[in-house]
Amino acid sequence: MKNWREEAGQRLDHLLKDVVPWVLQRYDPESGGFYFAQSAARKRSYPPDIESTAQAINILSRSKALDMLPRQALIRFFQERQQPDTGYFYDPHPLMKQDEVMVHRALNYAVNSLRRLGGSPLYPLPVQQRQAPSYAFSLEDYRAKWEQISLVNSWRGCDLLASSMVYVAEMDAEIQSIYVQAFADYLAEKQDKVTGLWGEGSMYVRISGTFKLHTFYRKYQIALPNQGKIYQSIWDCLHNEIAIDMCYIRNPIDLLSYLNVHVSEQTLEEVVKMTIDNMEQLKQADGAFSREIGHSVKAPNVAQVKADESYPGMPAPVELGLGLAEGDMNATTQATLIHQRLHHIWDKEGRLNK
Repeated sequence: MKNWREEAGQRLDHLLKDVVPWVLQRYDPESGGFYFAQSAARKRSYPPDIESTAQAINILSRSKALDMLPRQALIRFFQERQQPDTGYFYDPHPLMKQDEVMVHRALNYAVNSLRRLGGSPLYPLPVQQRQAPSYAFSLEDYRAKWEQISLVNSWRGCDLLASSMVYVAEMDAEIQSIYVQAFADYLAEKQDKVTGLWGEGSMYVRISGTFKLHTFYRKYQIALPNQGKIYQSIWDCLHNEIAIDMCYIRNPIDLLSYLNVHVSEQTLEEVVKMTIDNMEQLKQADGAFSREIGHSVKAPNVAQVKADESYPGMPAPVELGLGLAEGDMNATTQATLIHQRLHHIWDKEGRLNK
């Protein structure tokens, strides 16, 4: 008789069995990049983009299938999008530069993807060229930058906070450690000591914001403060709110995989089964996953700020697809990461490990 881990593993494998072929079909040999969704390939205004290409590389790498594509073409894709006079990486979309998070994510995605592929940027990065914002050169100004970011929508606000640290990655180790400690101290001040979360919004929005900040803790191997409170908030959210977005499925699992919290076997089984059930609702007929139930999103950069969740200075939508009932790269890379994280957390003791 199968135990629940074997059954869950088989369900996950079945859900993801068509993902690699789907990703390969999104590849554009002419540019060397990947489209966000099938509908993007139908419109010349939606060319392959930096985030989708980096996400495709992540999926293929997790699936041990990266060697199925020419690495030099992938390297060229990123290198051609770097600006020689600033060091930034930009997509052709005219609105991309107006979204601070997208600019920071593109820089991080491009640099990391080039490193993974065995390549490197053609030009010095923004800090080296002194083209980064002024706050990247002063700890006092960096602190002022964090202070002016609103957390009225935790998801968007924490995304701005976390992505602002992209410049710290370019610093020398000694200086970097000072900035990292300062940011950790700042976040500790702002954390809700009752829930362990940051900012405002629904529980899923606040957990998603906390997920964004956890990427900082994970990168610099710092323990999240108040882990028991975070775990309880995740547990309450899973049982009281509906996961209508793939991010709402992935973000709690990514957080749980980083927490060092003991749970019962029954609790672990319930969380895993609930997660897989939610994933099944976002599986599309083309073999991949959509960001939302029933359809993809047109502009993933603003999908996190729903119509009833206002945010000051909300960015203009950067559309990458038509929002049809189809899989998209953003949701599909999250699905493969959920698969990886779930296998990570169900060890013999039923313990959620770092």
